[in-house]
Amino acid sequence: MGRIYVRLLLLVLFVLLISGVVIGTTVDINTLSQLSMFQSWSIVLAVIVLLIGLTLDGTRLMHMVRISGSDITLKQAVQVVFGNYFLALLGPGAAAGAVAQIMFLKKAGVCAGKAAVLVLVRTMVSIYFLVCCLPFIFLVDEGILPGVSNQLMMVVSAFCCAAFWIFVFAVKRGMLDYFAIKIAKRLSRGRSKSFIRIYRESQEAIRLLSKCPLSMLRVFIESGLSLIFLYMVVPCLMMGLGAEVDWLTVMGRMIFLNILLYFSPTPGGSGIAEGGFIYLFNDSIPAGMVGILAVSWRVIAEYLPFVIGLYYTITVFGRSILNSRLDDKEGLK
Repeated sequence: MGRIYVRLLLLVLFVLLISGVVIGTTVDINTLSQLSMFQSWSIVLAVIVLLIGLTLDGTRLMHMVRISGSDITLKQAVQVVFGNYFLALLGPGAAAGAVAQIMFLKKAGVCAGKAAVLVLVRTMVSIYFLVCCLPFIFLVDEGILPGVSNQLMMVVSAFCCAAFWIFVFAVKRGMLDYFAIKIAKRLSRGRSKSFIRIYRESQEAIRLLSKCPLSMLRVFIESGLSLIFLYMVVPCLMMGLGAEVDWLTVMGRMIFLNILLYFSPTPGGSGIAEGGFIYLFNDSIPAGMVGILAVSWRVIAEYLPFVIGLYYTITVFGRSILNSRLDDKEGLK
């Protein structure tokens, strides 16, 4: 049996287990009566904002590819987006998702080296937008991290924003080349090559970022709009429960949660996403419904795109891709 078949099976079992535990530990006797009040239009609205967010994700990728001197269609860009969801849920962290994006970009006619740089830029821009939002989130929301002052978190997040630009300037000017070589010499041969490759890709990504500042500003805005629409799935579902939605707080906490998920060691953040959601929204949602809402959010925002990504992966690469190993580069060509 192909490695991906095994991971698909394990993923389904893991998701069912996580969903069962989340719902089982959060429901109460009022849950059934509250479910009867749930408005189905909110699910339709949640799917609509999700599709808008994913489309914007595709258009920003089109613009990044155009900045790099290549060109892809919106259909090809959307395939990259959905393919990322598919493989990201089958591997830890963002590694598998990055492989998927490179696969689809290569299929669309973008060379492998340029595709790797574009994937890195796509991730950097998204994370930077979220980090830029953090100072404002900590300014208005006192309940995210109990025991840690919001003033301290604002200073830390503002420092991270500034550190990003310092890093960009230093890498672009080659000021970190000496330290990169020193670090590489201390690593094993295989790790040293990987480290240098990632460092060089980072340099190319930064050069691409600075090549067309106005175009990259457009990409940055599209990235922000895309993420905002994707996170709007949660307040849409909350409205269906008749809950009062403080949009600023809800969106702020979704941004904070998704920053953590970028560095999650579990496939697609499974388990961590649900647990973090319950922690952040337990006081904002009717009693007993937070677990069901957490699972509903994951189904709409992650597992639905995952299924579409599976369809596109098979359509574009054929069923033989399901017999490939995710860590086998030859099998992913």
